[in-house]
Amino acid sequence: MTIIFDHEKLKAYQTAIQFIVWLQPILENIPRKYAVHDQLDRSSTSIALNIAEGNGKYTGKDRCRYFDISRGSALESASALDIFAAKGLIKQEETSFGKETLREIVSMLVGLIKRQSEDRVYEEAAGYGDNEKKLEKRD
Repeated sequence: MTIIFDHEKLKAYQTAIQFIVWLQPILENIPRKYAVHDQLDRSSTSIALNIAEGNGKYTGKDRCRYFDISRGSALESASALDIFAAKGLIKQEETSFGKETLREIVSMLVGLIKRQSEDRVYEEAAGYGDNEKKLEKRD
């Protein structure tokens, strides 16, 4: 791919396009009568479109908003693949590559969101039982 625009440099965008290329033959073999067919086509397209649009925004807050929408579309696409498998339209093992690709995209988008939100304060995630351990130490 010839890189002309800044968003084309992003690995998340490139991987989103790769997902669409992988998905196209699957969509062609599934009848359009299933609502999830159209939903997966739209959500997979939304991943790349929102990365591109978000990357073109001037403020970090605006970029984060579009990257978060893209992340949601990736999660929606993963769910649609599960629905295809649950309905017997594709085999569960056929979803593996697509879901792994979507996991990578989600991970990259989370990184982009965090990088754009460096001024935000994040709490450390507490594991189950951490508060009990802290209470024991006080006694």
